[in-house]
Amino acid sequence: MKINQILAISLQSLKSNRLRTALTILGVVVGIFSIIVIMTILTMLQNSIDEGLSSLGKNTFQIQKNDNVFGGGPRMRDRNRKDLTIEDAERLDELLKQAKYVGVEQWQFGIVVKYQNKETNPNIGVAGINTDAMRTNDWNVEEGRDFREDDINYSANVCLIFHPIKDKLFPYSDPIGQEIRVDGKPLRIIGIVEPQTALFGQSRDNYVLVPITTWQSIYGRYGRSVNITVMSQSKDDYNDVIEAATGYMRTIRKVGPGEPNDFYIFSNESMIEQTDKITGPIKIIALAISLIALLAAGVGIMNIMLVSVTERTREIGIRKALGARKTWILIQFLFEAIILCILGGLIGILIGVSIGNIAGSALNAQTAIPWDWVLIGLSMCLGVGVIFGTYPAYKASNLDPIEALRYE
Repeated sequence: MKINQILAISLQSLKSNRLRTALTILGVVVGIFSIIVIMTILTMLQNSIDEGLSSLGKNTFQIQKNDNVFGGGPRMRDRNRKDLTIEDAERLDELLKQAKYVGVEQWQFGIVVKYQNKETNPNIGVAGINTDAMRTNDWNVEEGRDFREDDINYSANVCLIFHPIKDKLFPYSDPIGQEIRVDGKPLRIIGIVEPQTALFGQSRDNYVLVPITTWQSIYGRYGRSVNITVMSQSKDDYNDVIEAATGYMRTIRKVGPGEPNDFYIFSNESMIEQTDKITGPIKIIALAISLIALLAAGVGIMNIMLVSVTERTREIGIRKALGARKTWILIQFLFEAIILCILGGLIGILIGVSIGNIAGSALNAQTAIPWDWVLIGLSMCLGVGVIFGTYPAYKASNLDPIEALRYE
């Protein structure tokens, strides 16, 4: 008997009892779904992070006072640290000859921007920057002009806006030269920045950029730490620039030998490590849940197959009496168990990927399919089918044909 004939018999047997087949498959569906839905969401987030890192600017890293790159306030051990200042950034720029740009920036979020009788939602970020920060953040002026050094030196009341603000306040007119108000401060628009890609699923377009000295005149200079962004000349010297910047910052901030840094450096690699620390335990938990569910499903499949063997004892006896080999019987029942598992796995993958993408889209992440985990899931299904289908198949193949024919 050929394999395709055995396969056809196995499929026909499963079709003959559809309710039992469906209930048996359900356990496998739950097990595979539980891991695929989580891995789909994590894959979408990982893709967003990878895109975000490329959006941060090539060969760029950031120096901060606090370890809060992924949100949240400063840790208790960071509160007593000295703030990073514009002077620190300027001194680093003087010393760090290997760097292409040394930018400095400060942020205030949740701001309403007003123009005449119109205003934005309270979700605008106001960034105070120097001229180099335009380069390290990969911000390019689409219309109008960029900041000049005089704008920084003399705290000019000028600003750059992004497209969402332009569309909200100036839907039918040219905003260049117009005056908006940011926290009561009148600022003249000198340029519009090119649209930005999302960063970690969040928009990077709801910003107003002002000279950092102007920012400090609005929100204050003291008690607020700046962020320093550094771009290396090339990817080849990226790590060397990070190492040199670390040494110079220790000198600038008078950190003693053997003492820990009183600042944090966030590179692409460090952000990936931060992400792995978050997603790693989630993956382990999801895998554990999936294995437990598949183990339970495997036991269920074995029980159902044993019941099926008992119900089909006379059928097996007739087939053996007509010359069916033990190997054919074993392969048939093993195929039935494997088909149940693979079919359940495919359904679980389809549902998991679909729901995972729906959930991930709420984070503005791009659609993704975790192909590696799809293959792992199908391999797990195949393994469960073989492991838990072997004993029932062995029992069926070893039935005595005479005793089987007597079975009522």
